[in-house]
Amino acid sequence: MLNRLFLCAAACVLGACATPPEPATELAPVPFAGQPSVLPDGWEHGAFMEVFVRGYKDSNADGIGDLRGLTQSLDYLKALGVKGLWLMPITRSADHDHGYAVTDYRGIEADYGTLADLDELLRQAHARGIGVIMDYVINHSAASHPLFVQAKGSRSSPMRDWFVWQDTAPAGWDVWGHNPWYAESGSSYYATFGPHMPDFNLRNPAAVNYHFDSLRFWLNRGLDGFRFDAVPHLIENNARDWNDQPESYALMGQVQALVKRYDKRHLVCEATAHPTAWAAPEACGSAFAFGLEHHIAAAARGDTQAIQAVADWFKTAPLGMATMVSNHDIFAGERLWDQVKGDTAQYRLAAATYLLLPGTPFIYYGEEVGMAGGAGLSGDPKLRTPMSWTGDTTTAGFTSGRPFRALSANVATNNAAAQQTDANSILSFYKAMLRLRNTLPSIARGSYEHAFVAGQAMGYQRALGTERTLVLLNYATAPATVRVGQLPAGAALVPAYPKGGQAGKADIGGTAALALPAQSVQVYLVRQ
Repeated sequence: MLNRLFLCAAACVLGACATPPEPATELAPVPFAGQPSVLPDGWEHGAFMEVFVRGYKDSNADGIGDLRGLTQSLDYLKALGVKGLWLMPITRSADHDHGYAVTDYRGIEADYGTLADLDELLRQAHARGIGVIMDYVINHSAASHPLFVQAKGSRSSPMRDWFVWQDTAPAGWDVWGHNPWYAESGSSYYATFGPHMPDFNLRNPAAVNYHFDSLRFWLNRGLDGFRFDAVPHLIENNARDWNDQPESYALMGQVQALVKRYDKRHLVCEATAHPTAWAAPEACGSAFAFGLEHHIAAAARGDTQAIQAVADWFKTAPLGMATMVSNHDIFAGERLWDQVKGDTAQYRLAAATYLLLPGTPFIYYGEEVGMAGGAGLSGDPKLRTPMSWTGDTTTAGFTSGRPFRALSANVATNNAAAQQTDANSILSFYKAMLRLRNTLPSIARGSYEHAFVAGQAMGYQRALGTERTLVLLNYATAPATVRVGQLPAGAALVPAYPKGGQAGKADIGGTAALALPAQSVQVYLVRQ
């Protein structure tokens, strides 16, 4: 019955066979049609750039970023050294901004372009060795999605059980201080994130298969994977057991199996309460290391407890975690520039900390030039401003029209054009850190060994095959000398960063005394 259904019927249910409020959603099954990936092996171990397409680069002067603008920026991203892009939602949405209120799971937001524009972005990115993943919102749709419009229009609708309904709103529920049940036409539906985004009933195989078909729709086009939004909330059992339920882990295990059937694909999940559990092979395989970002920013400011927390993190966490210092959500923190109040030494330390640790680092667009939050803005919009390409305080080089939102507060000084030729710029520092990841396999995907903290300094070793590296960071505003143990006896310590740094040597007991300048990063190749 649902083999190929366009939901114009949604309007008929409401009494008038008119065009539905959002583009129609096709429910046609999508079979596997995978092709070999052209990306190099291990591409997903490189750094990603998280991109808010609306805020990245405008190609048509309407003041809104788009896919063609992003495609035009790929040479900049390649030169920076990123190996992957995470696109915040690019599917059609009711909000026409952040994109998490999806109205069409197989269509591109009109402001961003067309499916052909996405195809061209993928072709051009792949030609540069860059993979592309996008946000997928499996937990909920927009309330204006044709599926939900039909579901709420009639209790007998075939779409009714695709969402979560109760005749009477259950009592005792409290999700982040609010009751997630909302009255609608004599019954109530469940919506974790508010009435405008109703939750799918992911106990219903038909709803799950719809999402699986939609995932294959994108993978078949050559997309390289997904970032999955809000996975702890996929399935709720009761008012107490509504977060991180076993059924949700199992469902994401099925999703991972679907994605990994395709060649060289990657997925990563957003799960804030218990992120390491979601990185398990039987769940997502990778998840963002929420909590670590706050420790990194505090460590950069010299907080000794935070330095210890950073040093300890990967002693127990899976090495495949995704790391960051900020993202598009204010709960993860302000933009890094604002967290360190413009202290460039602390900024570099924070960047080096997560770019050299295990895991897959996700750089938030503009972070590589020290973008501040939006002038006069607050909350999430403050973090989602146009990219600072130039110092133009009217357009930031983002558009030749009028930008959709206020610019970064420091656009005049912190922009890509000003930093491109400055060897001491934040941009040059990011390029140097990514060069280490891209040329030293032990940094990109090696082990994490012998971590230690000495005062306000931290160190650890990374190893892969015969390659071993030593990473040292001094967060103090004064020079320090550290004794590094558990090195190979008599090993030579050859500076990998900074170039021309002081070499070192371990004694017969495997210990070396090394001088660290104030607020510095040093990386050594350990050679026997």
